[in-house]
Amino acid sequence: MEKKNALSFTLIVVAIILGVSLWRQFDVETFRFEKPALAVIYLIVFAASVFILIKNAVSKNGR
Repeated sequence: MEKKNALSFTLIVVAIILGVSLWRQFDVETFRFEKPALAVIYLIVFAASVFILIKNAVSKNGR
């Protein structure tokens, strides 16, 4: 049970860091990213971490 809590905490930290990084790279005036290739990688990892967090939360509530 402690491993799941540690994994959740780690994924929350990763999701926050990547979300902030994506937001800082996005230029609102031109609606473009400064470094598009890096933004794609950030977005993939951000989506995967959020997906795993939601999947773990749903499985905990389903017990």
